[in-house]
Amino acid sequence: MNDVHKSRELASGPDGSLYDPGVRSSLQALAEGDATLALEAAAAVRSAAQAVDRLRAHGAGGRGLSAGALDLLARLGTAPEEGLSIGELARAAGVSSRNVTGLVDTLEREHLARRVPDRQDRRSVRARITPAGREWLAAFREPAQRAMAALFRGFDETELARLRHLCLRLVDNQQRIEQHLAGARQQGETPHPTT
Repeated sequence: MNDVHKSRELASGPDGSLYDPGVRSSLQALAEGDATLALEAAAAVRSAAQAVDRLRAHGAGGRGLSAGALDLLARLGTAPEEGLSIGELARAAGVSSRNVTGLVDTLEREHLARRVPDRQDRRSVRARITPAGREWLAAFREPAQRAMAALFRGFDETELARLRHLCLRLVDNQQRIEQHLAGARQQGETPHPTT
């Protein structure tokens, strides 16, 4: 199924909107008749996310940070002096504390962040950006801005705001589905991803 997202040629529909013929033909096997629009939209979102990540990785200049580690480093770059707890980072990034722990491990290995004791709770630690982490972000900023400007070339502010809104609506829907499924599991029901 990953091959669905690797088409090279795009086409325009009668309304002028872009679509991927390879994705469309692959997905018709999953859908009844020609009802592929939602599936094609999901494939397009995934392809777009992969394109952004590839460009972001290129902007990182081979410095080896994953998108998740970069996101945490950026969050730590704007955090208060005492840093952020693993739980705070997990909630902010929308991932598990276990995932954040691994990402902080990566940042520590690269000397971009470090764990420090929590002044309020001696059982806890906080993550704090290091001077090297601040330098890394400063060096990354300009190439990243150029890359995003190139990627979104031709988009006006209204389109960018609309794209952001639509993507975040997907995130909101996904969170609602997760809550629905978790509630169904707690009640002993067979969960179905509808709300």
